[in-house]
Amino acid sequence: MRAILDIILIVLDLYVWLLIASAILSWLIAFNVVNTRNQFVASVAEFLYKITEPALRPIRNFMPNFGGLDISPIIVILIIMFIQRVITYYIYPNVI
Repeated sequence: MRAILDIILIVLDLYVWLLIASAILSWLIAFNVVNTRNQFVASVAEFLYKITEPALRPIRNFMPNFGGLDISPIIVILIIMFIQRVITYYIYPNVI
């Protein structure tokens, strides 16, 4: 059972890194540092969008508009950190 909890923690860590990569890539696209006409950049951007959007969309719908500032990745990362702490401190020690 601890192996399953370890895998869940690793997947949550990986998802945090995907959220960070998605935010950075969106900034790079917005400031014209990278061009989405490049097929590789477009495919990476589409992959990151499809992976992160299901978690970010409910937060974006709930939060008010901050005038172009999107804090939904920060909120999702904080939620993931909370889940990791709950698993680490309360669930993991009680599993045999």
